[in-house]
Amino acid sequence: MTDTLQAGTQQRQAPLLVLKIDVDTYRGTREGVGNLVRTLSAHGAHATFLFSLGPDHTGWALRRALRPGFFSKVSRTSVVEHYGLKTLMYGTLLPGPDIGKDCADEMRAVRDAGFECGIHTWDHVLWQDNVANKGAEWTVAMMRKAAARYAQVFGTAPLTHGAAGWQMNAAAFAEHEVASAGAGYAYASDGRAVLRADGRLADPAFGPHRLADGARVLSCVQLPTTLPTLDELLGREIDGTTITSGNIAAFLLKLTEGATRDHVYTLHAELEGQKLAPIFEQLLAGWKAQGYQLASMADLYEKVKDQAMPVCPITWGELPGRSGQLIVQGPASKTLS
Repeated sequence: MTDTLQAGTQQRQAPLLVLKIDVDTYRGTREGVGNLVRTLSAHGAHATFLFSLGPDHTGWALRRALRPGFFSKVSRTSVVEHYGLKTLMYGTLLPGPDIGKDCADEMRAVRDAGFECGIHTWDHVLWQDNVANKGAEWTVAMMRKAAARYAQVFGTAPLTHGAAGWQMNAAAFAEHEVASAGAGYAYASDGRAVLRADGRLADPAFGPHRLADGARVLSCVQLPTTLPTLDELLGREIDGTTITSGNIAAFLLKLTEGATRDHVYTLHAELEGQKLAPIFEQLLAGWKAQGYQLASMADLYEKVKDQAMPVCPITWGELPGRSGQLIVQGPASKTLS
């Protein structure tokens, strides 16, 4: 009995490695999600799956070709190889399939396997490419369509959210507070902690926080991604070494060694759930060996919800290996207990 109690105490005290899974596409939902459920279950891991619930218009993303850094990312990460040519034609040469309508069974299977589920977006590309410059009416309509479809698929209101492409605006953050929309989220993961060029945190204090929109402090706790993603690392030269599929797991595990703090890692059903699955297996085994508890967003929220938390302004910034601006954790203006 004593050994059991000690083991339980050690498990509760273990730092959390939160697995936040973005599901962007029809193919990712149909193929990658099931693969991830099997892998995670084999490792006894918790995780949060965030679903795109409307049409797959991945082909529209080709409009990003004029953005600085787009072609370098495409060449580094083999977008066609990972997403498939058919997916890249959705919304252009092929009609975009309705993910929430056509893949409802696959989504419910994730819940039935015991994993936390939440909202990624309604239309991934439409949101990612437009929300930064849209007003409240457009933003709220998109978010409520996603919430309504989620309730249709799962029979319950959504409990959490993770923004597509880490793109938000003030109206979107405000919508998190609105319980009448089926939201009223206690926690979400919509942004990123700022990283240095070598992938390490620019500030070790980055992590769970609340946002301030002017003088108003929002109640929803933000759980930002604190590690680089595979597509941000593959093909880059960092400290004289080119990051490849052969050394990327070791590189990421170097960032988490010591197991001294909680981390949030964002993975993708289209990458870690398919061709990059062997790398994800290495990461799961490595994080467990380092002493981490493989956790969901809900697990992290339960751990930190009663702790003093910094309040940060809504902030945009850039990250190494990713093109364009995205929501990042800004400097704390105060701390709330």
